[in-house]
Amino acid sequence: MCPDCEDFARTVLLLGHLATYAEMPDADATFVGVVGSALAASLPEPPPGLFPGESA
Repeated sequence: MCPDCEDFARTVLLLGHLATYAEMPDADATFVGVVGSALAASLPEPPPGLFPGESA
């Protein structure tokens, strides 16, 4: 897997885990807000051809 693909996949995975955590009854909303914003800001551009119909 290319380095950009790995970074993108890892960041999306972390956002998914954070979303799961955020749904828990005792989730820390401040933590979710801070970490979620940081992860979203650090999300790299998706690798070319990642989405159907997109040219590489």
